[in-house]
Amino acid sequence: MAITRFFYLLCLSLVAFSVSSDGSSAHDELIKYGFPIGLLPADVKSYTLNQTTGLFSVSLSDSCRVTLPPDNYLATYSHKITGKIVENRIAELNGISVRAFFKWWGITGIRSNGKDLVFEVGMVTAKYPSKNFDKSPPCEGRRSSS
Repeated sequence: MAITRFFYLLCLSLVAFSVSSDGSSAHDELIKYGFPIGLLPADVKSYTLNQTTGLFSVSLSDSCRVTLPPDNYLATYSHKITGKIVENRIAELNGISVRAFFKWWGITGIRSNGKDLVFEVGMVTAKYPSKNFDKSPPCEGRRSSS
């Protein structure tokens, strides 16, 4: 149960996109690939996405932290978040961490089936309802270095 909550926070910290040259936002891109917009904080500065390879890079105005409901897990987003996105799958994720069991854990991947999100931290996974990520959270402050 605690592992599942941990992944919930990790997922929220996952991906961030802003306005691209074609006018779409990072949040719009998440929807196109089968993910809710709340995986990214509201504070997105820019993003790039290679439509062929799925490789992406998201830049935030600054690193930030977000408290994820319902269990009040602390998640951090680095200034730059990278990974690879394809339909219903984000892999090779870097730049999002969640605090659980008195330690920071990096989220390495996220899968979606529309109803649920499965967060990956190495070989460990946790499932959360997608509806928990319907809104993009605001950044609460600078990323903690704990």
